[in-house]
Amino acid sequence: MAKKEMKKESARRMVEFRISAPDANWVGIAGDFNGWRPDVLKAKRSRDGIWKIQTMVPSGKYEYKFVVDGKWITDPSCPKKVANSFGTENSVLEIH
Repeated sequence: MAKKEMKKESARRMVEFRISAPDANWVGIAGDFNGWRPDVLKAKRSRDGIWKIQTMVPSGKYEYKFVVDGKWITDPSCPKKVANSFGTENSVLEIH
């Protein structure tokens, strides 16, 4: 789930995205905050199989998905989801 930290710089916040995928070889995140390009934000895996990505995101409402070994999935720990044009759902992140 995306977690907002209280650091504020020019209406931007540090956000950490986390997902448990212990058997994955590669995890990225794609959203309208990075042009839906999972190669831009690659996660790092910890020893316990949790993949983490930290990035600065401007205030606003964003849709996103994790990309785990090429498979696009919603954030399992994010309760907010919206339908997308592909007939699936995207996770929603709101930064104030």
